[in-house]
Amino acid sequence: MTLRIDISGLPSERLRFAASPLAELTAMLHVLAEPGHHPQFADWAGEVWAGLRPELAERLREAEFLWRSSQADFLIPARPRPTLAEELDEVDRIDDETYVTAALVTTCGSNRVHLAASSPLTDATARERALDLAQARGARQEAFAERLLAAPSAVRARVRHTLEQCAEAFFDAAWAGVAVQLATDLRRKNDLLKRQGIGAALASVSGAVALAPDGDCIIVDKLQDKTTAAHGAGVTFIPSVFGRPHLVAVHAPGWQPVVQYPVAEPGPSEPVSLETVTLRLEALAHPVRLRLLRTLARGPHTTGELAHTWELSPPEVSRHLAALRRAGLLTARRHGRYVRYTLNLPDLTALGTDLLAAVLR
Repeated sequence: MTLRIDISGLPSERLRFAASPLAELTAMLHVLAEPGHHPQFADWAGEVWAGLRPELAERLREAEFLWRSSQADFLIPARPRPTLAEELDEVDRIDDETYVTAALVTTCGSNRVHLAASSPLTDATARERALDLAQARGARQEAFAERLLAAPSAVRARVRHTLEQCAEAFFDAAWAGVAVQLATDLRRKNDLLKRQGIGAALASVSGAVALAPDGDCIIVDKLQDKTTAAHGAGVTFIPSVFGRPHLVAVHAPGWQPVVQYPVAEPGPSEPVSLETVTLRLEALAHPVRLRLLRTLARGPHTTGELAHTWELSPPEVSRHLAALRRAGLLTARRHGRYVRYTLNLPDLTALGTDLLAAVLR
């Protein structure tokens, strides 16, 4: 399954590598919301949470659906600016329809909100559909969606103010610390692009990014098969220190393609027993379970949501989830009448290293 970005006829200068303060802040906010995805930043996240004023901490929880499971497209700029303030100004220029649609995709937990033919801002049926999807994700998501649909301008202003408060609370200091790493990576990428061409530059981004043999398409290994085109505006690649291990792609209709890729090195993994490694390998030796894991890697999901996504029966999904739980690769948590399953990403990430260590022992 891949995202294919059509770049046929695109001049090489339209493929850009640039740092974005807003995209890196978004990556940091994702770390704070999902520290389990980023064990190398666990200490940093703990210190930030401990130092936040209660009002700001509550604001982050209130709007975390914009960056927790996936990132709202307007938080990953296609035209990065030197400062966070300039990039927030660019977000302010987006119309309400575009902003609300992008926010609802992340709040509702999937792209199913796009199935509505009309805008939830003006159509009652589309509005109810969006609220139903948000309700299935939790009370906070439902409340945020209700406020967003009732008063988008007020919510947008509140989100911007929250991000500005983050700059003072932790972002400015963290940005100063990572700016050198980002600048170093950008020099390497742009040098490869200039001297060896697009293929070499893309190969240096990630093993999950490649140039098609005919040179007319960028192929990105992502959750579902999608296609988009970079004609006119081009493609932007944004390096991230706090984004590891995620490879974020903006590809929705109406948005310029953007890929945010990690530059930091992964930390060492903890060794586990050969028995545990064997159990996990057996659990992964089924194509359906791999599909379920690709969905769960984006965030917690219920059995019903997984069944809908992959067109499976709920009992079949439950059997596969049970096998993954026995292997210690999933965690189940009840939220009201919903049970959501979460991927234990650090354990899955470390499996290759764990296997080698177990064999060598």
